Amino acid sequence: MTGSNSPLTLYGVPFSQPVRAVMWLLLFKRLPFEMALTNPGSKGETGSRNPAYLAFNPGGTIPTIREPDSGFALGEAHAILCYLCNQHGWSDLYPTSPQQRAKVDWYLHFHHRNVREASGLVAPKIRKDLNIPEATQQAARNRFTAALGAIDGGWLASARYLAGDALTIADFAAYVEIGQLQPGFTNLYDFSPFPNVQRWMDDMRRTEGHDAVHAVLEALGDISQAAPDMEAIRNANKAALKALRAATENH
Repeated sequence: MTGSNSPLTLYGVPFSQPVRAVMWLLLFKRLPFEMALTNPGSKGETGSRNPAYLAFNPGGTIPTIREPDSGFALGEAHAILCYLCNQHGWSDLYPTSPQQRAKVDWYLHFHHRNVREASGLVAPKIRKDLNIPEATQQAARNRFTAALGAIDGGWLASARYLAGDALTIADFAAYVEIGQLQPGFTNLYDFSPFPNVQRWMDDMRRTEGHDAVHAVLEALGDISQAAPDMEAIRNANKAALKALRAATENH
């Protein structure tokens, strides 16, 4: 355990899926933190491509965490999730048993270019300026669907959660991608062919911190028929910050 009374700093925006995974872990474990809004890809004063930000995260990605006393900085959501569990002894979410930990790591590695492709369904709606080709969008949907098939017919067919019968950081990482597409949020995917995934999402919605972390999606709402404008996105981020403040104050 660290001995500092100063809160951790989390850089990012609530709309970012990887940022939400880290937010959820911090809220679930009630570890104090401050959110430093950081616009991905921007070179502005609060942007992830600003030289001041690149000085501690050369990749210019979000999320990043910085520890208040040591100044230690770490990027990449999955690295952050693992580090925080190691640093604070959260072995319930990241087991110390080599085989159990390996099952969590297995999913965290599988996530990229598989479940992460869920964001390839959201980005074309949010960022029309990117002009993402239809073929690229369809490829993302195909990879995501194949990943759901593996999860539904494999991991979740024989266990309550992705790495077994207990919640782990693998579930936080997966849900922020998968869950964002369900009705009640963006409503961009039909989950009816995947009953085990639907059951798992029901469990995850009841997990502490879920509502505060996903306030941004609740505020944005259904975008399946019409893309939101920038004002709607800004308002969603404001709602998310308000929910986050309320959640941290209640701790």
